Amino acid sequence: MRMKNKDKIIFPDLSYKIIGSTFEVFNELGWGLSEKDYQKALMKEFERRKIKFKREVYIPLQYKNINIGRYYADFIIGYVHVKQLFGYLKSAGVKLGILLYFTKEGIKYRRVLNPDINICDI
Repeated sequence: MRMKNKDKIIFPDLSYKIIGSTFEVFNELGWGLSEKDYQKALMKEFERRKIKFKREVYIPLQYKNINIGRYYADFIIGYVHVKQLFGYLKSAGVKLGILLYFTKEGIKYRRVLNPDINICDI
C-alpha cells in the first residue's frame, strides 16, 4: 500500500506550527534584521503559540566517545532542532530538523531527516 505524502511527514502539527511562527515573524518584521533580532521575535512567537522550546542548547560533538567540539542550537523544540541542522541531528541523535532562512524573498525552509534514526524508535 502506498502512503500519501501527508502520511510520510513526521511531527506534522508541530512542524506546521514552527513554520507558521516564522512566517508570522517575517510578515511583521520583514527582511534585513540581524539573526539575533529574528531569534528574539521567534522566541516571543513560540511563547504566544504555547510552543515549548529551549534556547541556545549545547550539543557536544564527539568522535569515538571523545569530545572534539560543540554546537549551540538556536532553538530545540521537542524533537526538532533549528539551525546547522544535519550536524545537530547526528550529534544529538534526533530524527527531524527544520532549517529556516529569513530572506528578502520571504521565509525559506527545509525539513531534514536524520537517516540514522528509525521513526519507530522515537
